[in-house]
Amino acid sequence: MTTFEANTKGIFIDGEWKEAKSGETEVVDNPTTLEKLTEVSNGDFDDATDAIDAAYEAFPEWSKMSPRKRSKILYRAYELMMEDVDRLGEILTLEQGKPLKEAKGEIKGAASFLQWYSEEANRIYGEMIPASREGNRQFVLPQPVGVVGAITPWNFPSSMITRKCGPALAAGCTVVLKPAMETPLSAIEIAKIFEKAGLPKGVFNLVTGKAQEIGEAFLTNDKVRKITFTGSTEVGKYLMRESADQLKKVSLELGGHAPILVFEDADLETAANLTLASKFRNAGQTCICANRVYVQESIKEEFSKVLLEKVKELNVGNGLNDGVDIGPLINENGTEKVQDHLTDATNKGARILCGGTKWDGEYAGHFFEPTLLDNITDDMKVMNEETFGPLLPLQTFKTEEEAIKAANNTKYGLAAYFFTENLDRTFRVSEALEYGMVGVNEVFPSVAEAPFGGIKQSGFGKEGGHHAIDDFVVKKLVTISEKK
Repeated sequence: MTTFEANTKGIFIDGEWKEAKSGETEVVDNPTTLEKLTEVSNGDFDDATDAIDAAYEAFPEWSKMSPRKRSKILYRAYELMMEDVDRLGEILTLEQGKPLKEAKGEIKGAASFLQWYSEEANRIYGEMIPASREGNRQFVLPQPVGVVGAITPWNFPSSMITRKCGPALAAGCTVVLKPAMETPLSAIEIAKIFEKAGLPKGVFNLVTGKAQEIGEAFLTNDKVRKITFTGSTEVGKYLMRESADQLKKVSLELGGHAPILVFEDADLETAANLTLASKFRNAGQTCICANRVYVQESIKEEFSKVLLEKVKELNVGNGLNDGVDIGPLINENGTEKVQDHLTDATNKGARILCGGTKWDGEYAGHFFEPTLLDNITDDMKVMNEETFGPLLPLQTFKTEEEAIKAANNTKYGLAAYFFTENLDRTFRVSEALEYGMVGVNEVFPSVAEAPFGGIKQSGFGKEGGHHAIDDFVVKKLVTISEKK
């Protein structure tokens, strides 16, 4: 098993690994056993400022480097990550808790963003515009926005980094990354990969540590031209407000409250399998996982029976062990929120079909049993808030119109899913759902080649596909007039 030094340097600035200027460290625990893994540098405003300065100094050379050269470096980083999937996956499981199979899948997905954007670096095209004035030539020149401050969450500590840094680096931007302090070790490994791949000094910088102080440096330093953030809607709103003073470019991937609609013409086995996969992946700690399930009345009993049997078969435990489907939640706050939503639901009449308590197994970590609820009403917290845990409520609907209205009745608009074998319904419902991403008989929209992002209070901007490059470039109009 991977072991760590007692103190791990988590600050990488201008090509050098450093401790925090203050000398402070923060303990990183294993959420499965609650044992200490290591201590990591606890950086602050001053460390972030140094990183921003390094990125700013590195920007001119990196931005002017040919796209082909940037492409080769990113592709080499992809190769290095793929060569080290097993070790990187184990580190991810140790610090985050998800089953090893899921962790390795995340590493491969993270690498795929580096592969994709190594290719897209060569396809950042400009545009010629026919001029209305004779003798003029007009063209649009895409240029990198500048230094990017990237803030990533703990639930996908590898893929969220490459999904942001891949397009930023491909576009010619330089980056300062602030990862979640619960899961800094995956970020440290990615920094080492970039270093080994030949990324020039200062192009990618890492500062582990105090979220508020590092974020303040991103917001107040005018050398930072772009902030990209994945996390809660509340923090996203704060970043947007505070970045307004300097009119920084901002992209936000925020909270979700994804519905699943199961229509009576659906393949119930497929619907049950994918509902299970969506809800209980990473113990329910994903922004796009099913948070509420609406089932057409005519098939409610049959679907519930099929789904219930599958939920009962899920194995809870240490993600490093074979056959484990669900690991721990990231911390005690996570289990308390699941318990709060469960208590609120049962107090208002919900019925527990399975689960319903903290898992009392051989490990001391933050475990909660996969739980299925019935007899759900709209006033319950679980139907109005993002649970971020292994708790799934089932509610019925009569008509397609009723299902769409229920699904759209939220301030969030990240992802939604539905199951049907009817082609006409596929188009009607896809168009009617107010979400940035819609899955039809599918629940996994995050792939390197496709745009990922929400609407309403789930944020704006796209990650993935060629669309993501647009968030890291500015479009400059150049007009040339012939001598008169």
